Amino acid sequence: MFDYIQQVFAEHTQLAFWLAVVSVVMFVGAAVAVPLFVARIPQDYFVAKPRQSIASNPVQFWAWRIVKNSVGWVLIVAGIVMLVLPGQGLLTILAGLMLVDFYGKRRLEVWIIRRPTIHKSVNWLRSRSNQAPLQLPGSDD
Repeated sequence: MFDYIQQVFAEHTQLAFWLAVVSVVMFVGAAVAVPLFVARIPQDYFVAKPRQSIASNPVQFWAWRIVKNSVGWVLIVAGIVMLVLPGQGLLTILAGLMLVDFYGKRRLEVWIIRRPTIHKSVNWLRSRSNQAPLQLPGSDD
């Protein structure tokens, strides 16, 4: 019986260790990647007409679309995980949503960025990178 308890404790200790490692990696990765991504968002992203991708051939178009959507979904999943682990979960989810393609995307993005805490955080990150604040639809910014 004692051996079984020792084995279970050892397995959970290893699981806790790997959760801590993943948490630290995600926190550091988000702390570096999200501010860089937020600084690259065009100031008029939320008020301008959505841009269409122009690729010279269909292979490039679909390759880019697959890579962009894959990275977006990874960011969304990482952001959801960061809601319970350390990291910038909501900003990471927003960054992922901006990359993926789905019906109703623009409306969801605007709804999220209009949250005062999100908008304030995004503009604070942009100001640290010497970028102008994001313009929102229906605002005088």
